[in-house]
Amino acid sequence: MLRAEEGVAVSGLQDEATALLQRLVRVDTSNPPGRETAAALVLRDYLQAHGVDSELVARDPERANLVARLPGAGGTPSLALLGHLDVVPADATGWTRPPFSGDLDSDGFLWGRGAADMKNELATRAVVMAALAREGFRPRGDLLLVAAADEEDGTNDVGTSWLVRERPDLRVDYVLNEGAAERLDLADGQRFVTIAVGEKAAAAVRVTALGTPAASTLPIAGEGAVVRLARLVERLDDFRAPATLVPQTRRLIELLAGPLPDQPEPDQLGAVLADVAALHPAMADLVLPLLVTTIVPTRLHGSEALNVIPARASVDCDCRLPPGATNADLMAAVADALGDDIPHELQLLDDVTGGTASPADSPFVDVVAEILADVDPGAVLVPTLLNGFTDSHYFRSAFGSQAYGFWPIRHTPYDVVANGMHGNDERIHVDDLGYAIDFQLRLCRDLLGGRR
Repeated sequence: MLRAEEGVAVSGLQDEATALLQRLVRVDTSNPPGRETAAALVLRDYLQAHGVDSELVARDPERANLVARLPGAGGTPSLALLGHLDVVPADATGWTRPPFSGDLDSDGFLWGRGAADMKNELATRAVVMAALAREGFRPRGDLLLVAAADEEDGTNDVGTSWLVRERPDLRVDYVLNEGAAERLDLADGQRFVTIAVGEKAAAAVRVTALGTPAASTLPIAGEGAVVRLARLVERLDDFRAPATLVPQTRRLIELLAGPLPDQPEPDQLGAVLADVAALHPAMADLVLPLLVTTIVPTRLHGSEALNVIPARASVDCDCRLPPGATNADLMAAVADALGDDIPHELQLLDDVTGGTASPADSPFVDVVAEILADVDPGAVLVPTLLNGFTDSHYFRSAFGSQAYGFWPIRHTPYDVVANGMHGNDERIHVDDLGYAIDFQLRLCRDLLGGRR
């Protein structure tokens, strides 16, 4: 627990982070188009005022990344505190408060796009860098803060994908990034807190239905490409891929439900997963999708003329796969979902990318578990995967870094966080800023050691 003087110190740092987060939220970095430079400048000015050197690194002048560094003493390990400056778009008509207001309400919630994904994390990590610099902390290895552009879209090659190629000096042993840290009380009496050790892979497939072209005034029943596509889309929506265990998901399931056979039968695994789902309503979103390939139709393409039935109509699908899956695995799953009785073509738009993971047993995870045991007695740290793609993948692939997702939340209800991320009324309780600052300060000090 915090000593009295530590509590006062963290309270001051929480106020610092609250003000910084408000400034960051008020900079609209919706991607597209991003324009993250303005937010990077907010961080640069804050860090400079507290004695931390930083630089803007940009391929596109409007889409800068920020890199700050507390130089190490020449030892190991090194650590990067990673986050992204961009946010997903927000339609103000669906919000209770303006999405870029940074409003602080009477209950202690700070509102705005990015308040929980993930300008909150960047604000606390910048404050941690500043606090360590002010106290004269010198780590064994370098401590970096990397605030990246273009994570939410990721196709423009101006953010982390570009940085790791252009800046080999960003090579670190460990990365602390976004993801997981859900804190749930389960039906069996357990309390678990997740740490993301990896993520599912991402890919995109185009499904094109083939039909008979005709004037819309003379439709041929059942032979139009659009009608056929509608049936194929329905099949994709109905498709449920078989569950696949990889080492990370096996570890997760066994921590929740007990040991599994080496090769569980489908019915046996299904019964275990049903037990897991009954532990908490969130399990259906947090755990079950990690074991399967998902194929989600998102974009439609049809006729360019209102009065023409096209010969071809297509849907683009966002696909997420367990780690280790290949292009061939994905195409086989899509073919299985669609069947062969409706004429169609398949095109792989984006190769399977990501699906990387770091060890669930490592000095980094050990330190997180030790701190969690101190600040949240009885909670069990559970390694998990993420459904979504993050910039952790680029550090793992380029440098062999062990990258983890963790930002502890104690005061914001789970459903508020889950519904706000990429949704309406995104917000975070400011007490979680203080909680996360204390946790991250301990992590940096315990992991990097160093001296004053």
